[in-house]
Amino acid sequence: MTPERLAAMSDAIKHECGIALIRLRKPLQHFQDRYGTSLYGLNKLYLLMEKQHNRGQDGAGVASIKLDPEAGRNYIDRERSTDKQAIQKVFGRIHSGYQDALEQDPAIAEDPERLKQQMPFLGELLLGHLRYATFGHDSLENCHPRRRLNNWMTRNLVVAGNFNMTNVDELFDLLVSIGQYPKERSDTMTVLEKIGHFLDVENDRLSQIHRQLGYGEQQITKVIGEKLDVKQILVNSAADFDGGYTLAGLIGHGDSFVLRDPAGIRPAYWYADDEVVVVASERPAIQTAFHVRTEDVLELSPGHALIIRKDGSYKEEKIREPIEKRSCSFERIYFSRGSDQDVYRERIALGRSVCPAILKAVDHDLENTVFSFIPNTAEVACYGMLKEMEDELDRVKERRILELGPKPDPAKLREILAIRPRLEKVAIKDAKLRTFITSDTDRDDLVAHVYDITYGTVRPGVDNLVVIDDSIVRGTTLRQSILRMLDRLEPKSIVVVSSAPQIRYPDCYGIDMAKMGDLAAFRAAIALLKETKQENVIDDVYDRALEMVGRPLVEQENVVRDIYSPFSAEQLSLKMAELLTPPDIKAEVKLLFQSIEGLHAACPGHTGDWYFTGNYPTPGGNRVVNRAFINYMEGRNVRAY
Repeated sequence: MTPERLAAMSDAIKHECGIALIRLRKPLQHFQDRYGTSLYGLNKLYLLMEKQHNRGQDGAGVASIKLDPEAGRNYIDRERSTDKQAIQKVFGRIHSGYQDALEQDPAIAEDPERLKQQMPFLGELLLGHLRYATFGHDSLENCHPRRRLNNWMTRNLVVAGNFNMTNVDELFDLLVSIGQYPKERSDTMTVLEKIGHFLDVENDRLSQIHRQLGYGEQQITKVIGEKLDVKQILVNSAADFDGGYTLAGLIGHGDSFVLRDPAGIRPAYWYADDEVVVVASERPAIQTAFHVRTEDVLELSPGHALIIRKDGSYKEEKIREPIEKRSCSFERIYFSRGSDQDVYRERIALGRSVCPAILKAVDHDLENTVFSFIPNTAEVACYGMLKEMEDELDRVKERRILELGPKPDPAKLREILAIRPRLEKVAIKDAKLRTFITSDTDRDDLVAHVYDITYGTVRPGVDNLVVIDDSIVRGTTLRQSILRMLDRLEPKSIVVVSSAPQIRYPDCYGIDMAKMGDLAAFRAAIALLKETKQENVIDDVYDRALEMVGRPLVEQENVVRDIYSPFSAEQLSLKMAELLTPPDIKAEVKLLFQSIEGLHAACPGHTGDWYFTGNYPTPGGNRVVNRAFINYMEGRNVRAY
């Protein structure tokens, strides 16, 4: 991993992707008159994507559809980029089309309808996507939106999403069974073609009915656009989907939709007024772009689709029966921007929750303890940790003051009142550091200097140093960089605190955590099993995982849980600390983790915890974890889905 790929976490994991959809409900002339520009929709889409740039740095894409185009004119536009500044690159190209139109006729800026004819992307339906590549190469072809084109408007389909399907093989085989010949085996292609197939079926159904009624071909095209049953298309398409998904789609004539999985694993929020309907992956992006209050932005219900018709009407429709809501808790711990009011409160609560374990680790010696965080998204959790420590010190101060008696010595009183938690910015991330050396040894040395320290913040040999991070996934950066960096301050002990619980299982719904051997908690469990002469557990789990291979999806069980069952969370933490501490570290190193109970108390609306507990919300998750264990045992360094 190169430093430029390191995120705010000590172990960089890739984000879920982000989407942004805008449907203009007024003619372009309205926006020209009210806001002074026909580019209102494009400007808002740019802002929505920039406010979600944290969700994808491998690529960006935009698609647009123009309503009621003249025959012979292009009405579907798409631009994608895998540039490091992909959003700017895409919108730079879009803006160049505007400049080209103005150069030909400067007066066209005041004439929205003429500008719409001349300028690409100036449509009423706009779709943006931000990509983090959890799978596949960072190639342009893998960037969303993806298109399925046809000469009939109502058969054109554009799709972009934040999703991972666990049953790609079954979906692929289903496409083959209905006579298709997909050009690739990926969840994006299978989703696109499956929805496209049922879009074709619906077109054929309406065509057949109205031909029998005597309609001409042009009349039939118009009627299909008016009567297309988007809800039924999605019901048929999503019946076999297993995974976490928020899927956005545009249909050529002007209908659009956003579909969310039945467990609400992936996020989706929407807002509507008389001018626009907007959907995004994060609520604050909509609030900022459209200057609306939190309560005005709605969460898309699990298993439902927001369907926006060509006439501008919109409605949430149930597509699949919702199951127990298991929204991804990593969204709250790390992925979503902390500008959301609920996310902010939840991260404060996560920081507070780990304090009892911290106090025990430093023997309640707060006067000789320095608190800090690993930049940058752990900062809010650090504030929560500090608030709880302030409350603890208030209790200590109260007790000590009472011990002074009715006439306390003013000097001693001032000494007690002066005690406060010591917060320092110990770690500094050097974001500009780049690795240009190919030697593994030299590159590791550079990686070790991605972070730097603030010298003089810790009293050598006296202070405990407590640093909080979002999570500990692989532990690679912790071992290679962070612990060595912190040890240069010469603290008595280093306590690394994770605001997330121990990550024990792979994710298969959008996060780049697909291999068992990558997880520090798993490596610790395997090491403990071997040390305690329980290798038979490993062999038994392997045998049972192999038995699961041929079973139907619905019969899959997570047999890998038994790898962890012989040990307590504390035992695993101790072993992880041992495995991740370099031999040359002088300070005592301790690892502390959030409890599952603390997580659920802090994030009650986001109970998706399968990477911590192995409790997957869909049967495909159980199959993935079993496959991941088999791959580990057989030495295959590949993804399990």
